[in-house]
Amino acid sequence: MKRLIIIAIAFLLTLPLAAQGTKNALTTDFRTRTSVGLDWKLAKGLHLEAEYELRSEDVLSRIDRHQGTIGLSYKIAPWLKAGVSYSYIYHHKTDSWTPRHRLNTDLTFSWKAGDWRFSVKEQLRLTHKTESMNLCQEVPNPLVLKSRAKVQYKGFEYIEPYAFLEVRNIFNDPSCSATWSTTSLNYTDYKFTGYNSAYFNRYRGALGFEWKLSKNHAIDICAMADYCYDKNLDVDKTGTYLKSYTWDQALDGILSIGYKFSF
Repeated sequence: MKRLIIIAIAFLLTLPLAAQGTKNALTTDFRTRTSVGLDWKLAKGLHLEAEYELRSEDVLSRIDRHQGTIGLSYKIAPWLKAGVSYSYIYHHKTDSWTPRHRLNTDLTFSWKAGDWRFSVKEQLRLTHKTESMNLCQEVPNPLVLKSRAKVQYKGFEYIEPYAFLEVRNIFNDPSCSATWSTTSLNYTDYKFTGYNSAYFNRYRGALGFEWKLSKNHAIDICAMADYCYDKNLDVDKTGTYLKSYTWDQALDGILSIGYKFSF
C-alpha cells in the first residue's frame, strides 16, 4: 500500500512537467497477445522459463512483434522471488522489421491471507534498439521500471482468478530546452540536454484467470486496458531545430491468451 501511495504522489508531481508541449488526440486500438511457455523446475525454488509470444495491433490487422524470452527465477524466501531474463524482439516499426534486445531483472514480494495471495513485483528493464534513429528525439537504450500490484484467489480447484494494476516509469527519455514564440508560432533557442527526462508513461489494469488443466498444463486468459502517455519530440536531423513538442495518448484494449507446460 505504501508503494502505491508513493507512485500516486509521484504521478501527481509529474503532471506539471507533462503540461509542457501539446497533447495529441487520444488514439484507441484493440490488440492481442498469444504465447506458449515452458517452466522447468531445476531444483527447489529454482526455475528455468522460456516463452514465445506473438502480438497483433491495428484491430488484428497487423503483426506487431515476435518475441522470445528465456530466464531464471529463484525463490529466495517464502515471500521473495528474484528473476533475470533475456528477450529477443523482432519488432514492426513503420514499414520495416528490426530486432531488439531486452534484459529484465525483477523482485517479487508476496504474502498470503487465507485463499488470497497478494504480490508486488518490481521489474527493471533495459532495451537495446538496433534500428537507425534521430538520437535527439529517441533514446537507443530505454531504461524503465515496471511496478505491479496483483491479487489472486486460490479457493477454487482449477481456476485462479486475478487482477492487477501496473505502472511503467521511463528514466532516460530525451530532454531539451526551447522557447515557444507566440508571434512566429515556432520553437526557438532549441538545445538538446541529454537523456534525463523521467516520467510515468504507461498505466495498465487487468482482469484474468489461470485455468489449470492438469498438473503440467495451464492456460492463462487476461483482458487488459493500457493507457500510454509518451513524449514526442520532432527534431531536424542536424539536431538544431525543434519542429514540435507533443504528447501522444493511446488507450488500448488487449486480449492475452497463453499456454504453459510445467515439469
